[in-house]
Amino acid sequence: MKRKKPIAPYVAFGVTWVLYALFFSGSVHNILHFIPCLLLSLTAFGIFRAKSGVSTAPSGAIPDEQPIAATEKPSEILDAELASLPPRVREIVKEGRTAQAELGRLYASIPELSVKRKVRDIMEITDKIVQDAKEDPDDVRQIGKFFDYYLPTTIKLLNAYDRMGAQGIAGETIDGTMKSIEEMLDTALDSYRKLLDSLFENQALDIETDIQVMNTLLKREGFSG
Repeated sequence: MKRKKPIAPYVAFGVTWVLYALFFSGSVHNILHFIPCLLLSLTAFGIFRAKSGVSTAPSGAIPDEQPIAATEKPSEILDAELASLPPRVREIVKEGRTAQAELGRLYASIPELSVKRKVRDIMEITDKIVQDAKEDPDDVRQIGKFFDYYLPTTIKLLNAYDRMGAQGIAGETIDGTMKSIEEMLDTALDSYRKLLDSLFENQALDIETDIQVMNTLLKREGFSG
């Protein structure tokens, strides 16, 4: 819904001119008085505009739906963390940072809200996959193809989408290609969610084993029926 502009700042601007003209007998036509009168009018306009609480957020923004950025840490801490990781995991973390930076740029550049949401979801899934690689290096082989092909290709297509949209020209070829990319994003997101879910299968099996062992011990000791 389009927000109405407040009237008070414009009234204050006009009243300032009238009062100045009354006090100085119409001297606003004199260049020596015109400049200070203009400055006073602009000051009054700014004061009343601030009091009116006019939002400067761009139209079409997605409040509370900004992509979740990784917590920034000092470079020496990040370097120490990387040094402690296995080589392939270290590569995945670096690739993840590079991908997140480019996805963040695309999120800011692409105006279509539906596509922005998909980019945001890709960023969140990517962050979780990177965290899984750090916590469970055994998943690296399964994660590798995501960073070697799927994510770079997704970013490549999003860049093409961004360039086509920036042309500002409607046409059968451009519109058809952009629509195909949007549909591909839905398919990719569904696949990425399945990949993320599959990464926790080993952990789920380990947890189930621990539960079974715990139940067996409790029964043996007579603490469980």
